[in-house]
Amino acid sequence: MKEIKIESTLYVYDALDELSKEVRELMEKAIESRNKAYAPYSKFNVGAALLLDNGEVISGSNQENASYPSGLCAERTAIYYAGATYPKAKILRMAITAASQNQKTTSPIPPCGACRQAIAEYEVKQKEPIEIYFMGEVGAVAKSNSLANLLPLIFDSSAL
Repeated sequence: MKEIKIESTLYVYDALDELSKEVRELMEKAIESRNKAYAPYSKFNVGAALLLDNGEVISGSNQENASYPSGLCAERTAIYYAGATYPKAKILRMAITAASQNQKTTSPIPPCGACRQAIAEYEVKQKEPIEIYFMGEVGAVAKSNSLANLLPLIFDSSAL
């Protein structure tokens, strides 16, 4: 038997105003998208915004359904739209923000497991990392230099 140690590194900014202007503007787009979420069941609104290498910014919000598995997270809404609309564009950076309708979210909230797997597909496809910034409603913003940092043991097409 051998032991394998996996480490992740995140960078945490105390607030939005510590981010570069470009990243702050992307997070503001994610906040705008979060405000368009349809979340009557979970009461948990999420917004995401992507910066593509062609300069386009794509955003998405979570969209729920009474048949729970039929809903879609903000990250996947945005990433699938980007892939469908600009199939050759690379995703440079992603901003994510989440807010509960029941309480103020003050800690960075990362993408769920299903979204991490979807983002991994695009990171592998483009052969370049995607910077991911995530936050709650207010407060600190966490940065990961790549999805592989958040999901180090990805499942990809090499296993098929």
